[in-house]
Amino acid sequence: MSPQADRLFLDALKLSPLERAERIEKLLASFSFPDRTAIAVDERCAAEAEDRIDAYGRGETGSRPAAEIFARIARGEI
Repeated sequence: MSPQADRLFLDALKLSPLERAERIEKLLASFSFPDRTAIAVDERCAAEAEDRIDAYGRGETGSRPAAEIFARIARGEI
């Protein structure tokens, strides 16, 4: 990765999770997909992510540290 890309990445990490998700969505939207099915799947995934973020904001769901989830994946639990 170039030094400029590294700086951009480190700056992006300073954003809130919601702001990072919005930037990711814009970056993904900048790619051209040859298959409209891929776009429909992306739209459904984005809608699901937004629903989950909203549910978290309303206190309807909790969260767990990413390190815990990655450890469970590494152990083959999920």
